[in-house]
Parts: sequence; C-alpha cells; structure tokens
Amino acid sequence: MAAALTACEAEPVPEEIENEDVAVEPVENDPEADEEVLLPEPGVDEITVSEALYDRVSVRDFSDAGLDLSAIGNLLWAAGGLGVDAVTGATRTTPSAGGTYPLDLYLVAGTVEGLEPGVFRYDHENHALLPVAAGDRREQLAGAAVDQQFIADAAVNIVMVAHYQRTMGPYGERGERYVHMDVGYASQSVHLMVEELKLGTVAVGAFDDAETAEIIATEGAPLLIMPVGVPQ
Repeated sequence: MAAALTACEAEPVPEEIENEDVAVEPVENDPEADEEVLLPEPGVDEITVSEALYDRVSVRDFSDAGLDLSAIGNLLWAAGGLGVDAVTGATRTTPSAGGTYPLDLYLVAGTVEGLEPGVFRYDHENHALLPVAAGDRREQLAGAAVDQQFIADAAVNIVMVAHYQRTMGPYGERGERYVHMDVGYASQSVHLMVEELKLGTVAVGAFDDAETAEIIATEGAPLLIMPVGVPQ
C-alpha cells in the first residue's frame, strides 16, 4: 500500500484523463439494467479490530467461487458508506479532509449471486449500485493492470477513483496529499472487512490510468484496484 501511495504522490495530478487511442473492446450497456441495485444493510459476524489487523494479508490466489450481494454491500459500506449521525449530519466510515470525500467507488463485478456482470458505481447515500456498463470487464481490467491475472480471477474488483478538485478546491495544492490519504483510509477499511468476511484482497497500484478509466467509464483518476474473492 505504501508503494502504491508513493507512486500516486510522485505523479502530477491529472487535469483530465485522455481516453483516445485506448484499445478497449466496447461493451454495450444493458437497457434492462439501468436501475440502481439496492444492497442489503451491512451486518456481519463480529471479530475484534485487533484480530482483523493481525490476520490481514495480501491475497492473489482466488478460487472460482462467487460472492453474494451481502458481501458486496459490506465491502463498499466499509470503504465509504454512511456511519452514525454526527453534528454536521451522517458521518461516513472513513475520514476525509473537510468532509470533501474526493473518492468514487466503482465495482467491476464478475461472479456475484443476484447481480449481472458489469461496472457499477457505489451510491453511499442510498447504499446502492448505480449501473455504469454491462458485461464482464475483469479480463480487460487485468490487461490494463499489466496482465495481473488475479484481477480477472477475483469475483469482483473495487476501483477507487479520485476527483481531485473536490479537495483541492478548498485546500489548494495541499489537497492533493489529502486525496491520497483518503485512498489509504478506504483501502485499509476494505482490508479489515475482508478479514471479517473471510475473503481475500490485495491493493494494486500498477495499471494504465487512461485505459482503466476507459474500462470503468469514469472521468476521474483511478488510484487503486482491490480485487476481492474467496482465497484459493
């Protein structure tokens, strides 16, 4: 994770992502899958934070077993869902400088019970998935990530995408640092939830930015890919 964040900090903040000349096979949207998918409310078996921290490992070998929507809901909620009510309104599961929350969470779904393969964006306010594109894009995503096959093998991939101006608007250049901190908070939360769910994941920072953005159809800056599945 430290290496991934270092790589992000070393690169200039992209003003925009150029998607020209990116060899990505188009996948047409499914007109029947345009409505949001409500996720089950978060709820898992309890383990201590100490246990989750101690057991945390990076996993790159996944079985072909799929996940269910309950697991998806827990994972995305951990990365940036709504928490307890606070003075300024509902807090979220991860902190963010000035409450700017520059990250969008995308799900590249492959084998999920009750969910067609496709790309979705997490709607934290409604705890739901917003369809972005239909079709299984895990192989394409693995190709964009220097052919790391375990990305295609995992049941799903969570892609964390930054919109720098949300934080750099109020904080200027210092905000770039805060955006990268947010990725650290969110990825660690996913790691801990993965341990509670007895799944596996790893933080991946080696990928082509423009190609990844094209695959998940975002205008933001992809910063991290986290494949999630059942360990082999």
